[in-house]
This record gives sequence, C-alpha cells and structure tokens, in this order.
Amino acid sequence: MVDIATRVHNHRWRIDPIVRSLIDTDFYKLLMCQSVFRNRPNTQVAFSLINRTTRIPLAHLIDEGELREQLDHIRTLRLTRGESTWLRGNTFYGKRQMFRPDFMEWFEALQLPPYHLERVGDQYELTFEGSWPEVMLWEIPALAVLMELRGRAVLKDMGKFELQVLYARAMTKLWEKIERMRAIEGLRIADFGTRRRHSYLWQDWAVQAMIEGLGGKFAGTSNCHIAMKRDIEAIGTNAHELPMVYAALAKDDAELARAPYDVLADWHEEHDGNLRIILPDTYGTVGFLKNAPDWLAGWTGIRIDSGMPEAGAEAAIAWWKSRGEDPTQKLVIFSDGLDVEKIEELHAKFSGRVRVSFGWGTLLTNDFRGLVADDALAPFSLVCKAISADGRPTVKLSDNPEKAMGPEAEIARYKRVFGVGEQERVEVVV
Repeated sequence: MVDIATRVHNHRWRIDPIVRSLIDTDFYKLLMCQSVFRNRPNTQVAFSLINRTTRIPLAHLIDEGELREQLDHIRTLRLTRGESTWLRGNTFYGKRQMFRPDFMEWFEALQLPPYHLERVGDQYELTFEGSWPEVMLWEIPALAVLMELRGRAVLKDMGKFELQVLYARAMTKLWEKIERMRAIEGLRIADFGTRRRHSYLWQDWAVQAMIEGLGGKFAGTSNCHIAMKRDIEAIGTNAHELPMVYAALAKDDAELARAPYDVLADWHEEHDGNLRIILPDTYGTVGFLKNAPDWLAGWTGIRIDSGMPEAGAEAAIAWWKSRGEDPTQKLVIFSDGLDVEKIEELHAKFSGRVRVSFGWGTLLTNDFRGLVADDALAPFSLVCKAISADGRPTVKLSDNPEKAMGPEAEIARYKRVFGVGEQERVEVVV
C-alpha cells in the first residue's frame, strides 16, 4: 500500500502529475462521449470552471504556473496499450465490446484540446472550447487538478510526522463510516468521488477500504483507471451535460420541451439493462415525469441528484405506479451530497419499496473536515459545466435553485417551458 503521507510530503521536491491517464475519469464520461461521438460529433461547445464556494480563493491558494504545468501534462497523455485493451475487451454491465471500434480508434488518437486560463480577482477562469466529444473529456481531470492543488497548498508546510498523523486520522474517520455501513442489510453502494476527490492516491485508498470493509455490498467505482487497476466494476450511466447541450441546440420552445427525451431516445438505442437509468432533474423532476413518454417508464431506474432526496424518490414511485410499473422492481440511485447518516436514513426509508443504491461521492473521497486548522481542507463545491453549444447558452435548473446556472432570461424561459414553479432551496455542501 502506498505511503500517502510520504508522497504528499515529497510533492514539494519534484513534479508529481495529478492526472496520469486519460482513463483517470468517470465511466459515464466515456459512455456519454461515445454517444456524442455517434450522434452530435460536430457540435461546438464551451465548458467553464465554476466555483460555487466563492469563499475559497483558488487563485490565491494555487500557483498559476503549477496549475498550467498540470494542465499541460494532461494534454500530453494518450491511451496506453493496456488501457485500450481493457476498454475494448472488458465486460461492462454484462456487455462485451461496450465501446465500438470507430470510437476506440478516435479515442486512441485523441489529444485533449487547448485550454484558456485567466486569473479574475481571487478565482481562476478556466475554459475549454472545441468539438463536443473532445472538450467534454476535460471536465473530470480539470476538477481533479484544481481540487488536489488546493489540498497540496494547504498541506505544503506540514512536516512528515504531522502528515502521517493527519492521514491516520482521515483513514480512521473513513473506516468508522465503513464499519457503520456494514450493518445495513442489502446495502449496494459505489464510489462516485472522482471529480472532487482529495487526490488520486486517496481515492484509490478509499476504494480499497470499501472493497475490504464492505465486500459484496460495494458495487464498484466510477473511476475507470481505479476499476482497471483493482479489477472491479466500472460504474456510471449519464449526466446533466447531455440534456443541457441538446436543449441549447433546440430551435424553438417545442423542440426545447422535447430535448430531454431526445437525449434518452438516443441512449435507448445504444444501451439496455442497468445502463437505462433516468436522470430527471436537469429541468425539474416533477415536470419531467409528468410529460415523459410511456416507454421511459420501462427503464430500469432513476438517479436522484438534487433537491430533497426523499421527495425525488417519492415522485419516482408515484410515477411508476401511475404508469402501471411495479416500483419494487425499479432501481433508485441516490447520489447528491451523501454521507453515512443520510445513507442509513434513505436505505431504511425506501428499502423494500424500491431497489435502493447509492453513489457516494465527495464525502467518501474528500472528507478531511475538522482535521486541520480553520477547517482548511473541508471539501467545497467546484464544477466544470458546458456553458454554450454552437454559440447558444446552456441552462440547468435542477430541483435545487442553488444549483441553477445560465443567463437569467434563459432561466426564466426554461422555467416557463418546463413548468417549473417555486422550488425549495437546499444548501449545496459539495
């Protein structure tokens, strides 16, 4: 097992790349990338870093030269032969050759496009522009770099023994959570923590702890590189990015209203089984379910990723019943800001009513709260989102208005088109 404290201590002495592989990314990004490569390869997009936690002054904490060094290194990465073989030949979700030969040939030749970095006040403006299949693959590594550089900045003056004690405390904290979850009968949980992890080494340690501590209750990891390295399942389906871009490309309100379902119609042609998971909250779960075509009710399940999770699950159960489906046979994946207490609570409330699963993210791979002075390692909400498609702005409404994004006029238009009324604000922790 890697001595994480020693590695962290040695960051100050030599360049240590944060991202060392193009598949050090979430599995759903590759699934979505293949879908985009097939259906919308020529769409031009822009992605931008958004720090929702503005009290964290990233431009003061992180040296611009070091940030550029890390981003430049990512642009030198190519798929290795072993990574390509794993993607081409492995079985994912029970399906061999998940990734088509034409997509793999493109991916094997890929170099991530240039980035634009500028300091604006105490934050960084980091943007990526170009063809959608290329630009979208910047999201996860860009977030991982910013999160880890912030952590390195906080830890840079600590001595080796102080670091050893810090990581021992963090390991104990996580292991105590795992021990609590052992008691949950029928638990199914996966690591969703790549994008806002403390570091690659810490995420890898957390995954190993979950494997040993939870056994068959641990379903796998969203991180492709760790899944390959640890010979476990790669987990993930699709995200808000797809409906956001499809909606931005809509020519009128009628086409806009259809956009979230057009996304899933394309997905339906390509995937089946546990890859048919609906993410309904991009423009409001209630309106999405109300207007959803009947064929979507036959999908395997729903992922709840914003708003009050109990309300989202109850809405899904009521919707399945109204469409003649048996909710006990449906999968509900909770994935928004989870920690062990909420996992216990949601499992107790919905187990037996639906098939319950959890995607545990930042508070699995980056819970250093209370472990350093001024809580300077507490996780924060950093995202990298599509902000335009073919020159038109993207919009996200969410079930939580604190997560909404886009120009005000467009937000108002989307709310009108999708029938979104008053929403309950929920604090965004991560």
